[in-house]
Amino acid sequence: MNEWTRLDVTPIPSLSLSGVGFAHRGQSLLHPVDLRLAGCRRTLVMGPNGAGKSLLMRLAHGLLAPTAGRVHWEGHLPRQAMVFQRPVLLRRSALANLTYALAIAGTPRRRRKPLAREALERFGLAALEARPARVLSGGEQQRLALARAWLARPEVLFLDEPTSALDPAAIKAVEDAVLDFHRRGTRIVMTSHDLNQARRLADDIVLMVGGRLIEHGPAETFFTAPASHEARAFIRGELIW
Repeated sequence: MNEWTRLDVTPIPSLSLSGVGFAHRGQSLLHPVDLRLAGCRRTLVMGPNGAGKSLLMRLAHGLLAPTAGRVHWEGHLPRQAMVFQRPVLLRRSALANLTYALAIAGTPRRRRKPLAREALERFGLAALEARPARVLSGGEQQRLALARAWLARPEVLFLDEPTSALDPAAIKAVEDAVLDFHRRGTRIVMTSHDLNQARRLADDIVLMVGGRLIEHGPAETFFTAPASHEARAFIRGELIW
């Protein structure tokens, strides 16, 4: 199997959100956010349900345009991929989902199946290549989505609650994959509400509550000396709005 490591030495550009907000039908869903994410790190965006985590991710990735402020990459526009809580998969086999993605990316036809099979093998799905993607288990679908992202060789990988509702074995498989992306030079930005997962994965943490950015800093500081009462309450497992 061909190993993937970032071959270019160009630093991953920093992502800056300057006064970024989002409103819909007159309701402010995300209040102005100022945030800068720099370096090849693993950032976990945390907060209770309805905090604005997924909305922030979609704005950062460019799937939505902010109604206020600016999202800006400081340097070149990086190769990006995004994995959703519920993977968007085609009504095709696992293999065909990957070969289709490669076709859209302009990969020569003769290279598509070999590359897709390498990715399926890497994510433990080689025996399922002919199975319809939409009948795979939740964990298998998530690994297929990660395999598709892997083929894009992303500099930045966004993951929106990728382990929600998965069993412990599937969670470990996804987390191992995330760490593998990071080891090969990919910047990770991931939403989660799982404090234990954050302790395992995060270099730094962004805390969102009620559509507002409450705190951003190193994970160790967040857990040992949180700066806000919202962070302290969230760590204690108390309900916050």
